Amino acid sequence: MTRVKRGYIARRRRTKIRLFASRFRGAHSRLTKTITQQKIRALVSAHRDRDRKKRDFHRLWITRINAVILVQLFLNRKILAQIAILNGNCLYMISNEIIKEVDWKESIRII
Repeated sequence: MTRVKRGYIARRRRTKIRLFASRFRGAHSRLTKTITQQKIRALVSAHRDRDRKKRDFHRLWITRINAVILVQLFLNRKILAQIAILNGNCLYMISNEIIKEVDWKESIRII
């Protein structure tokens, strides 16, 4: 029986996996079995952290405009966060107006 040479398909698959793991260190970038495990782990982490990123940005927006929400200014928190980033003076003016309004309401409550 003649010797059968293997094709290139398995090598091509492993090469594709190795390209994904080329930035890993040590055995994680050299051994095929370890590379596949690390690839699965990396993809799981990426999927999980996309949701976490949304959560963190939501928390950041709320933190940035907490004072504005307290006086019930009806603007979208995303818009107010963008105003805070792009034009701090505008947000400063808005917050000053809010503080004046709050002081005015407080003075009415005292009377």
